Amino acid sequence: MAIIINLDVIMAKRKMPAGELSEQIGITSANLSILKNNKAKAIRFSTLEALCKALDCQPGDILEFRNDD
Repeated sequence: MAIIINLDVIMAKRKMPAGELSEQIGITSANLSILKNNKAKAIRFSTLEALCKALDCQPGDILEFRNDD
């Protein structure tokens, strides 16, 4: 997939445990794991907004485009 989710990198930089983050943004740890492991097919803007607030970052810090060519 051409869109990469760098959530694990941002979480490590912010020293944010997965359990704490999932609780703060209101999603299950299983869904957070899907995002962290680049298995997600989509992300809601409300979830992205909550992630950015909790991690004090911009959407571009979490999402990255890589050309598959």
